[in-house]
Amino acid sequence: MNHTKQTTEDLAILDQLNNDYVHSDQFNDVQRFSEFLAEDFVVQTPGVTRNRSEFLEYIAEPRPFKDLAVHDVKIRILSDVALIHARATYTLLADGAHQEALYTDTYQKRDGNWVCVSACAIAPGT
Repeated sequence: MNHTKQTTEDLAILDQLNNDYVHSDQFNDVQRFSEFLAEDFVVQTPGVTRNRSEFLEYIAEPRPFKDLAVHDVKIRILSDVALIHARATYTLLADGAHQEALYTDTYQKRDGNWVCVSACAIAPGT
C-alpha cells in the first residue's frame, strides 16, 4: 500500500473515531468506547484525571449537557501516533448555558488498529 493511500485511509478512520468519540460521549455509549479506548487510556479534564475504567464508569452516568458538536477538527498523523485537535460546543442541562471546550485526543496505531490512548479537554481561558 502506498503512503498516500494509507494516509487517506488513516485520516478517514481517525475522523470516524473522532465522530464516534463525540457521539458516544453525548449518548452514554460505553460499549462503543470500550471498543476503541486503549487499555492504558487516560483522560484529563479540568481538575480530574481518569483511567479507562474510571472514564467508562463516568460515561455511564447521565450526561450533564446536550447538543454536543465539534468544530475546527484538525487531524495530524505522526507515524504511528495521531493527534486530533478540535473545539467542542454544548449546552449545560442545569442552566441552559452554552459552553465550549478545546480538546486534543491522542491515538496510536497498535496491531494495525487505531486506539485512543489519551484525551485532554480544557475550557478556554483556564
